[in-house]
Amino acid sequence: MPAAVSIREVALLAGVSVGTVSNVLNRPDVVATGTRERVLAAISELGFVRNESARQLRSGTARAIGLVVLDVSNPFFTDVARGVEEAATEAGHAVILCNTDESVQKEARHLELLAEQRVHGVLITPADPTLAPVHKLRERGVSVVLLDHPAELADACSVSVDDRTGGALAIEHLLATGHRDIIMVNGAPDRLYQARERYAGAVDAMTAAGRGPRSLNVIEVPAFTVARGLAAGEELLARPRRPSAVFCANDLLALGVLQAMVRSGVRVPEEVAIVGYDDIDFAAAAAVPLSSVRQPRQLIGRTAAELVIAETQDPEEHEHQHVVFTPELVVRTSSDLAAVATALPRRSIATTTGSKSTVRDRLNKAR
Repeated sequence: MPAAVSIREVALLAGVSVGTVSNVLNRPDVVATGTRERVLAAISELGFVRNESARQLRSGTARAIGLVVLDVSNPFFTDVARGVEEAATEAGHAVILCNTDESVQKEARHLELLAEQRVHGVLITPADPTLAPVHKLRERGVSVVLLDHPAELADACSVSVDDRTGGALAIEHLLATGHRDIIMVNGAPDRLYQARERYAGAVDAMTAAGRGPRSLNVIEVPAFTVARGLAAGEELLARPRRPSAVFCANDLLALGVLQAMVRSGVRVPEEVAIVGYDDIDFAAAAAVPLSSVRQPRQLIGRTAAELVIAETQDPEEHEHQHVVFTPELVVRTSSDLAAVATALPRRSIATTTGSKSTVRDRLNKAR
């Protein structure tokens, strides 16, 4: 393998100093146009590649941000990651993606590795409800934005969705279409904030309708996957009295329940109505198009990335923001035969004040 071209070789070919080549790479605006073009031509001719590891050693940080999610196989997080990557690329940053599988131990290891890599900042959907690894990371001077999680840290940004409202939207719709025997398929509310809030919203809607919290039965599953949804659907089918409607805490669970119903010849929505949560792309493409509570997935990721980049660029002037998006219900065939794929009007988006116009502009466009 040929030896890597050095910065000294570039300087020699271009007839300039090593310092000038460094300026072209890092501060091109301070170099005269003719000199800059000569250096760039030498870089191209020699095939020079910047030694990013050496630059990181000198600066003490990497031009990268960490993205730590609960389950990278969940399309919700895939879309969030796309939004993060778009904003990071525009700012000249790379993204290091870490998957915790909802494991507190894996989360702690990932955050330790990201700290060792000297990343600029970290976006995280916490697996540990105590936020202990997050606190440890912030003590080391790493900027953190809580992603798909509420503002539990006053001196750190957060980007989340009003999941309580989302849960209420799903149940209100099912009640409005005449259902009374409703079951919710949910994750572990003691571990996952999202599961807890979506259930709370569902109970709010039942209570407002005069039903009370005990009227909402729950099947709790250990993971938000299609396989767990399928198992929950089979459990429902085995009951002597089947519910007329099912609200699932995410779309993967709902797709699993739908699969169980279709396999058993149960008509959806005539015999069982189903509503999911997230409105991933597969929801509209299902054999029976799935009604779902929509979240602005890519916008969540982009907003979080913009916030952490803004903080790392100007930590002294940065004002922490707690951005809360309001979900919307998309009604499709799985809960209403007459439904068309149109969403209810988007409600307002609540934010606190912020210092970066890019973030504010993005939020204004979403209104």
